[in-house]
Amino acid sequence: MFTTLISTAELADAIARPDIVIFDVRHDLVQQDTWGEAEYAKAHVPGAQFVHVDRELSGAKTGRNGRHPLPAPEAAAALFSRLGIDETKQVVAYDQGNGVYAARLWWMLRWLGHDAVAVLDGGFAKWVKEGRTVNADVPEARPANFGIRRVTPTLNASGVRASLHRNTLFLIDARSPERFRGEVEPFGPVAGHIPGAHNRPFPLNLEADGTFKHPSFLRAEFTALLDGASHETVVHSCGSGVSACHNILAMELAGLPGTRLYPGSWSEWSADPALPVERGD
Repeated sequence: MFTTLISTAELADAIARPDIVIFDVRHDLVQQDTWGEAEYAKAHVPGAQFVHVDRELSGAKTGRNGRHPLPAPEAAAALFSRLGIDETKQVVAYDQGNGVYAARLWWMLRWLGHDAVAVLDGGFAKWVKEGRTVNADVPEARPANFGIRRVTPTLNASGVRASLHRNTLFLIDARSPERFRGEVEPFGPVAGHIPGAHNRPFPLNLEADGTFKHPSFLRAEFTALLDGASHETVVHSCGSGVSACHNILAMELAGLPGTRLYPGSWSEWSADPALPVERGD
């Protein structure tokens, strides 16, 4: 069973297995409505189904719950059933390369208790670079019965705020340093970060070729960041609850499992003028 990453070679060897289901999660935050689907239509890993980050891996937006709010567990389970996922399936998710969008699907399945899910290390870019087979055929989904085995706890804005004066959580923000410092904010009206958060931009989890660093390197880097804090107190955020999942995956690889997600992240936090904002390092 693959529960974190699967290499391109491992997927190529396993792709014909009847229990393998593959999902293309390519996405672009600027061309979010069309880009991923258009790329999928041109070519994809054989057998892959396309899943849209906004339309399928997110719930309804209210203007105050962030740009990629989590769907209700029952809604997510209904989606996974339509996509043909049940307890017998090994899921593989990939995106254009670095795994940031595939990690969202990886996290959501584990959120509801489906552990047999892995991100394709290096994504579609590595698959194509190696000359592996692609096609434009759209497979027919075979509905299954996805059962919720658990609902992993997450944090909301109230829970994060309540922790600030007690200093009980270790917040890790996956956004770029300039967004974290509040120098720019391309997607929202307020720049900055949650007070007390620590910055770990998700690209730091990767080698130059877009594959994840060796677990020992990741462990050393996260241990240094934690500086004695327990990894069990870690809560991850980002702009909208997507790239934070990349840091959760990286910590899982590092042998530091069980960290939590704040799904609303900065897009939810900054929508409430009553919540405090910090800028700088």
